[in-house]
Amino acid sequence: MKHITTIKIHQETKERLDRLKEYERETYEEILRKILFILNISKKNAERAQRILNRIDSATKRKLKQSKQYKKDTEVYQEDRKD
Repeated sequence: MKHITTIKIHQETKERLDRLKEYERETYEEILRKILFILNISKKNAERAQRILNRIDSATKRKLKQSKQYKKDTEVYQEDRKD
C-alpha cells in the first residue's frame, strides 16, 4: 500500500496549482509530479521542457475558456427558466 501524507500549503499556492490543471479532475499529486518531471527535464533538455510547458499552457487556457463558456451557458439557462 502506498503511503499518503497531508501537507499544508497557503491558499495562494493551492490556487496556483489549480491553474496548472490540464483537466478538471487532475489531482494535486499529478500536478506536483508533472512540475518535478519538468524541472528534471529542464536540466537535461531545456527545449523539451519548454515544449511541455507550452502544451500545458495551451491545455489550461482551453480548460479556462470552456469553463467560462459553461458558466455563461448556465447563466443563460437560468435566465430562460425565470421567464
